[in-house]
Amino acid sequence: QVQLAESGGGSVQAGGSLRLSCIASGVIASSYCMGWFRQAPGKEREGVARMSSDGTTSYTDSVKGRFTISRDNAKNTLYLQMDNLKPDDTAMYYCAADPPTCSVTRLPLAVSVGIVGQGTQVTVSS
Repeated sequence: QVQLAESGGGSVQAGGSLRLSCIASGVIASSYCMGWFRQAPGKEREGVARMSSDGTTSYTDSVKGRFTISRDNAKNTLYLQMDNLKPDDTAMYYCAADPPTCSVTRLPLAVSVGIVGQGTQVTVSS
């Protein structure tokens, strides 16, 4: 059974940092396009960062220079290091794999045609 399990969310003040983890089971993380998307209350899902199977990365503009996506193949785990967090980063963050197209903007489509975890909440206070 393929599963993605996120952890690492929490509440921080603006300017703080968090590292999200996504452990993959039943699937080899390095073989797939994987990434993170988020959804804030009342807003649409938004792709945040993605890593292709060959390790190339891309980010949505609002997080460039602050967030870093990485992968530990030995642990079959995807990470999202989030620095200099802002209140606008407050959202539920989801790990996703195998979206229809390996692009940041299409990551949320994994909800319908890929693999998505249960999510982890990130709250940033001002």
